[in-house]
Amino acid sequence: MPDTPFPRPVITRRTLLTAAGAGAMAAALAACTADAPPIPAPTAIPSPTPWSPPAEPMGFPTGFTWGAATSAFQVEGSLTADGRTPSVWDTFAARAGTIRDGSTGEPAADQYRRYEEDIDLMASLGLSAYRFSLSWSRIVPTSTGTIESRGIDHYRRVIDALVSRGIRPAITLFHWDLPQWVQDAGGWVQRETADLFAEYAAACFEAFGDVEADWMTLNEPKTHAYVGHWYGAHAPGLRSPDVAAAAVHHQLLAHGRAVERFRLSGAAGRIGIALNLIPAYPTDPGEPEAAVRVDARENRLFLDPVLLGTYPDDAVGGDAGQLPADPVTFAGLQKAGDLETIAAPLDFLAVQYYGVTGVRPDGRETQVAPTSAAPWQQMLPEGMHDLLTRLATDYPAIPLLITENGIPDRSPAVTVDDPERLEFFRAHFQQASRAIADGVPLEGYYVWSLLDNFEWAEGYTQRWGIIAVDFQTQERLPKRSAEFYADVIAATAVPPA
Repeated sequence: MPDTPFPRPVITRRTLLTAAGAGAMAAALAACTADAPPIPAPTAIPSPTPWSPPAEPMGFPTGFTWGAATSAFQVEGSLTADGRTPSVWDTFAARAGTIRDGSTGEPAADQYRRYEEDIDLMASLGLSAYRFSLSWSRIVPTSTGTIESRGIDHYRRVIDALVSRGIRPAITLFHWDLPQWVQDAGGWVQRETADLFAEYAAACFEAFGDVEADWMTLNEPKTHAYVGHWYGAHAPGLRSPDVAAAAVHHQLLAHGRAVERFRLSGAAGRIGIALNLIPAYPTDPGEPEAAVRVDARENRLFLDPVLLGTYPDDAVGGDAGQLPADPVTFAGLQKAGDLETIAAPLDFLAVQYYGVTGVRPDGRETQVAPTSAAPWQQMLPEGMHDLLTRLATDYPAIPLLITENGIPDRSPAVTVDDPERLEFFRAHFQQASRAIADGVPLEGYYVWSLLDNFEWAEGYTQRWGIIAVDFQTQERLPKRSAEFYADVIAATAVPPA
């Protein structure tokens, strides 16, 4: 689900991944337990320790979850089928100049109609789980709040098809495609949107709560708040740091209320939240202060309230590296009981890792590692180990899942030859195995993405799938990386290069 091209301060997918390291990640784990220790003082993240892979395969525990991920707007297509109404992404993509190639989410990968074929492909690869999102606009298409049975029925068929093949559903409630009718009422700027989300979530738990699944309330609330509400490069295309700060708090409030509704529903399975996290390394270890503030803005602003029940005091304000919103206004959004709701106990933390970033003393981000075909993505596999071990070392154990990790092809052309992705996965799987050996409670790994798809503002110009999709014919072609992944799954081990 990557993509986030911008000019200004690099708050793209890279930046969005930015501050996950150190205190932020650590804080995350702490709050997931009843006996969380005191919040550690934020510190800069030390540079990664050099590491060389062994000459033999690196294994994973029995029962380790291997999956792949997608999102509704990026793969489904059928944007007017069965009562679906527009989302903010339909509206945004219809504006001239917002999508690199002028495309829309139609037909995307046509998964709304081809899900059986895709689930067969998942089974052929040996996947034990599939992460997908529900389209809020399909389930609650209008402001009346009436549930659209055709949307429910569609997702029931998808879930049943997964279960029948032994594939665990991992269901994301919100992956950026806010119904346009909710946006018209104010969207995430309005506190009432959290209430609407809780009602939508409750309907989903009632419809699908009999299935043993992993639920994720939100996908990367940071990306949606910053890229969609601060820089305007994603839907809904707003450009105000104060609006972005409101979107942060109200999304997190919605998350907490959804967790409460999950517990009340008695639904089977587990619930968590998917946060994109990234080590932010200071380029000058002697002047780490700006990197600490970037960490606050990019990570602790999300991890601390969710897992510790408090907002960091160095994330919002006018200093270099902060979200430049008014801290007094932001504090005024927080009502009595909000943080207790946001910190409702979770069953797991979903971590989305794409790379690292460097932070200069002036707070600007800079390149410290090679980039993929997406210029914002700095590839450093060791950063994953840093991220995961920091969580396990500094805080009580909590189940962790890697729910997104991947790179785009170098060319927008259809191809099955993707050696760079294959080696990217090899190196990151090795770091995951290494982290587990070091005591990290990592339980699963989902690659991004199952399919080539509509890549947000990049349209169809970037291909992130392990399965190629010819968007003209909708033919599916497993790439070399898919074959490699299937071999890793079968062996429960990643081979050396």
